[in-house]
Amino acid sequence: MRKGLLRGWSKGLTLGAALVGGATPSVASAQAPTLFQWNYGDGGEGLTAAEKLEEPLASDRPDFTEASSTVGLGVVQLESGYTYTYDSNDVGSTKSHSFPEALLRVGMLAEWFEFRIAQNYAEETTTDFGVSRTTETGAEDLYLGIKWGLTAQEGILPEMALMTQMTVPSGASAFTAGETLPGVVWLYGWDVNDWIVTGGQTKADRALDDVTGDPFLEFSQSWTVGYSLAESLGAYTEWFVIAPDGADTNHTENYADGGFTYSVTNNLQLDIRAGVGLNEAADDYFVGSGFAIRR
Repeated sequence: MRKGLLRGWSKGLTLGAALVGGATPSVASAQAPTLFQWNYGDGGEGLTAAEKLEEPLASDRPDFTEASSTVGLGVVQLESGYTYTYDSNDVGSTKSHSFPEALLRVGMLAEWFEFRIAQNYAEETTTDFGVSRTTETGAEDLYLGIKWGLTAQEGILPEMALMTQMTVPSGASAFTAGETLPGVVWLYGWDVNDWIVTGGQTKADRALDDVTGDPFLEFSQSWTVGYSLAESLGAYTEWFVIAPDGADTNHTENYADGGFTYSVTNNLQLDIRAGVGLNEAADDYFVGSGFAIRR
């Protein structure tokens, strides 16, 4: 699934044809763009790195849902940005600045293998109404991950990828978890026609409670719809939820967000976004902007 310009295939999506032809994935060849391919239609082999470079880049920014494709063998892609977040309750407020949100994606070993490394810096100011104000600044924990391109889209059968990832305790004292936190993400997407794409992700991470520091399992689920508005202009709308399982004080957070992308060239994309919390536990709102560049 492509984010950014959001160009897609226009295919007849009929469930009956998929079921008649068979819909189980099989192992693809070693040179294939994806690790598996569907046993239906032409197999949906997807695009090689050289073919992807002829199209606008597919970025993980700016929405919560990651792209369900890899960058391709030999391709390097840098994504970066800034986010401002505000939250308030009965006793105070919190303002957060997040930058540079730098994610480096490197295609290596095979078309379907992507190495990922990310680093971010945060500034968080907490105000207790009428009492005090504190500011914490510093680096967050280093992120390391691998994205595995599983299948290309074939009819109603989705493009899929799997991410195995972790954060390692390298950040400032105010923001580090103090231990390695692993996670896994299942990504899936569809190009519906030439101007609409849709997809989502299902994620599970080890996390630590904000107050007690005790570990718990954090699930998240998202769904996004992308729209191609013009030759170089795209937009998206999205819902996502972050749901802790077994946390002492953390609560489920629901959000809705949307934004725009502009492709300056096939290898440079700019973006803006904004979102709001849908329940009391969620942050009130966030806004941000950024870019993605590929070579």
